[in-house]
Amino acid sequence: MSVHVPRDDVGAPRAQAGPNPQHLLTTLLGEYLDSADASLPSMAVVAMLREFGISESSARAALSRLTKRGLIAVRGSGRPPVYHLTPQAIARHRVRMDHFLSFGARPPRWTGDWVTVSFSIPQSGQAQPGQAQSGQAQSRQAQSGQAPRHAVRKALGALGFARLYDSVWIRPGSDPGPVTQALRDILDDVDGARWSVMNTRFAEETGPHGPAAAYDLAGLASAYEAFIAQYSDLRAAVRDGEIDATRALVVRTSVMDSWRKFPDIDPNLPEHLLPAPWPRRAARELMLEIHSALGSLAEARLIEVATPHWPDAASWITHFQASENPVATPVGGGG
Repeated sequence: MSVHVPRDDVGAPRAQAGPNPQHLLTTLLGEYLDSADASLPSMAVVAMLREFGISESSARAALSRLTKRGLIAVRGSGRPPVYHLTPQAIARHRVRMDHFLSFGARPPRWTGDWVTVSFSIPQSGQAQPGQAQSGQAQSRQAQSGQAPRHAVRKALGALGFARLYDSVWIRPGSDPGPVTQALRDILDDVDGARWSVMNTRFAEETGPHGPAAAYDLAGLASAYEAFIAQYSDLRAAVRDGEIDATRALVVRTSVMDSWRKFPDIDPNLPEHLLPAPWPRRAARELMLEIHSALGSLAEARLIEVATPHWPDAASWITHFQASENPVATPVGGGG
């Protein structure tokens, strides 16, 4: 199966301490199912998540939330309920998995182009000259400018922009279409709001005044290094053949659950803008080695735990695997 990803991760759940059942179930479904025709009993989902220490009540809550988000749907009206992935979710999972597994495979094609956004949102409800304002009026005035400003910042972040200066945001590339539409949607009805979208190049692309200053590259490097530290011992155990099927399912899913944040937070800047040495390649190679080596074992364990509640599990459960193209490919079951 294959994957290149849009950035709007359908209502991604909030981060929390410990395993997030909704996030974990999204990863499991994306990794191991690839057909909207599969009828997935709720008890099979409960059994799958039990492998990760998730209680039945939390598993059912995760199912309910994914149903509300449109990733899964109830099939029929029987009890206990039976679910299936929606065709839209299947298409999205394929795109996401391809993106997760191919991200960082090769340097980005670099032209030196950036899309730059500058905007100004005045406080509305300004008092007339000589007119006094109460504290409540001043508070309302401040809030009236904050709402659209917050909406713009949220939209820019979702589109991969970073703040270079106060109201100047940038992202690599040359396509202004998506951000232009987003700003029109938010600001066209805001009195006094002004904004510009520009295609720009930096006279000095490197150094403290260049575009890399907009990004927390030190923090991103630390996150990659923490990922490497977290899973290096696991890679050694994989190489030594010490991981059985039961553990393979948990650790392989954990690795992907940890890796999947990087394609969304890493701006994929060209190499000359990155500090050296840059740890992304080492982190990706570690992830791919574990992910590829444990795929069949993890699939076998998932079939084992699901089959008592889902006799057809072996016909539908599969697993994604990175390939050289670099498009991710599902192998194993899958109907």
